[in-house]
Amino acid sequence: MTLAARRHIARTCPIFAALIRRVGPCRMETDRQTPYEALVRAIAHQQLHGKAARTITARFVALGGTGFPTPAEVLSFDDAALRGCGFSAGKIAAIRDIALHAQRGVVPNRRQATRMSDARLIERLTTIRGVGRWTVEMLLMFTLERPDILPVDDFGVREGYRILYDLPEQPKPRELAAIGEAWAPYRSTAAWYLWRAVDEARAA
Repeated sequence: MTLAARRHIARTCPIFAALIRRVGPCRMETDRQTPYEALVRAIAHQQLHGKAARTITARFVALGGTGFPTPAEVLSFDDAALRGCGFSAGKIAAIRDIALHAQRGVVPNRRQATRMSDARLIERLTTIRGVGRWTVEMLLMFTLERPDILPVDDFGVREGYRILYDLPEQPKPRELAAIGEAWAPYRSTAAWYLWRAVDEARAA
């Protein structure tokens, strides 16, 4: 993320500016996955710790044989094969629905996604089973590298704000959305620093 983003956010509040100075430059790690792959991986990681999610995802990828399973391959796998990876019935249904929507063109490829607005992608992709707003926001931030996403439903983002400003409780999503307007058009960077505020507190 750019120096302009850090400077813009720092100007909004001296407390946030101090956090940015302590943490240093934003080092948000992004990927080059397709939206389809990013959504499937997000479902695989839901409600699981990192190591378990990585193990299940590795088993799933191995089913494809020559890389990440295509939508057609996913729809051809029987439930037993997917259960063998470690997926619950709910996750199997969600992954199949993602694959089906990818085949139908509802899930865009990267080139198509770059021409779509944040709001349009959220509206379109949340029609898929198991895919909520937060999941699409993570795709927007980490796969499509959109600079102005503030996932106000994210526990870590709200907790980071609570810690940073020494509040008795987390702000409500709507409240944080209003506060975050001051960080536009760099709200993705602001979210990254709020996650780092949680890391600081844990380290302390």
